[in-house]
Amino acid sequence: MHLCGPKLSILGIILSVWGIIQLGLLGIFYYYGAVALSEDLPELELTDVTTVEFYYSELEDKYMQNAYNCWVATFLYLATLIFSAQQYWFNKRSSLSV
Repeated sequence: MHLCGPKLSILGIILSVWGIIQLGLLGIFYYYGAVALSEDLPELELTDVTTVEFYYSELEDKYMQNAYNCWVATFLYLATLIFSAQQYWFNKRSSLSV
């Protein structure tokens, strides 16, 4: 089924590959708790913090949540890559038979 042309499918492939690389690496960095990414974490309510251990556990939970969010987006980009590659293959195949 023809949903997008060859140029749009190539654009989808390129953007998907870039998104998979970027968000996959970001997910890995969040998973390992990169300090450089701490500004991008959701804010902690300091009134809820009672001990240092609680603060660190909340901080670790927020890093993990961001890592999981990046990995979900990576899999969505993977689905877009598969769709775009299928459309590109279909466009190439139909142009050869004409």
